[in-house]
Amino acid sequence: MKHVADLMTADPFCLDRSANLKDAHDLMRTKNVRHIPVIDTNGELVGMLTQKVLVAKVMSLVAQFGSSELERKEKQQLVADIMLTDFASVLATTTLLEVAEFFVANRHGCLPIVDKTNKIKGILTSSDFVRLAAMLLKQSA
Repeated sequence: MKHVADLMTADPFCLDRSANLKDAHDLMRTKNVRHIPVIDTNGELVGMLTQKVLVAKVMSLVAQFGSSELERKEKQQLVADIMLTDFASVLATTTLLEVAEFFVANRHGCLPIVDKTNKIKGILTSSDFVRLAAMLLKQSA
């Protein structure tokens, strides 16, 4: 394993920028994911929605409107309004060493993998590196 393509999750679950917070909340819960790439109608990566951002927004809505109004308020909140737009992405040919160094230096939980036209191809998370480390440790034991 040398490149991102060797470790990434290909074709990750994505949401269109017109999706709402309820859609994102349901996707994270049902698919057990913590990071969702957000794409436009052309399939280009335009943002990232993290569990941390989602939870903060949900808690804010509950505090402001109460838990009985949460579902209604989630349906009114667009993903495009809360997604992160300042994030890094890499190509599948990027080396795993470069990405590992990026994770250590920046404390990010994930990196979206794009092609040269900025279309989402995969996602690589810090958890993927923990699994890789565990596999390597088992092999060397």
